[in-house]
Amino acid sequence: MIAGLFRRAGARRRAVEGLHVALSQAARRPGLYTDLGVPDTVEGRFESLCLHAILVLRRLNRLPPPAAEVAQDLVNSVFTQLDASLRELGVGDMGVSKRMKKLGAAFYGRAEGYDAALEAGDAAALEAALVRNVLGGEGDGRGLTAYVRAADAALAGADLDGLLGAGPPFPEPAGFAPAPAGPDHGGRA
Repeated sequence: MIAGLFRRAGARRRAVEGLHVALSQAARRPGLYTDLGVPDTVEGRFESLCLHAILVLRRLNRLPPPAAEVAQDLVNSVFTQLDASLRELGVGDMGVSKRMKKLGAAFYGRAEGYDAALEAGDAAALEAALVRNVLGGEGDGRGLTAYVRAADAALAGADLDGLLGAGPPFPEPAGFAPAPAGPDHGGRA
């Protein structure tokens, strides 16, 4: 299926757009915001989109050709959407260029940090990066960290046909909400 897809530019573009839509939908799941603490702000939605795109790109970069081409097309699609979103918010041409450079640097910096922590199996480093970037430096990152690790594990079993067909197998975020803290029994009355 994949070989034929990459001979037809229109089919390839539609497949990548479908993958982009699927990861965008995953990044907008309410449980990320209500249960895992992602701020429901422009910045929080950007961070969630980046996180989900990075996880998919991490998998694509480990698959055989033509997955690298799909990865590049996906990056292009994500940044084209970000550019259009900035313009819709009324940012002028000069401002868009500056902001896109900053967004690109942020995206690739996060990709490097998340990938390194996931590759090393370092949950503490991953949690620190997620709290700093996605949660804005505040909150409990345990649930989000567990979600990201589970998503990465699920994606590790996906092949290119599956990613482009059914979409990325992201878990439901609500299942990773940290348990509420119990009452304080520290000897006080």
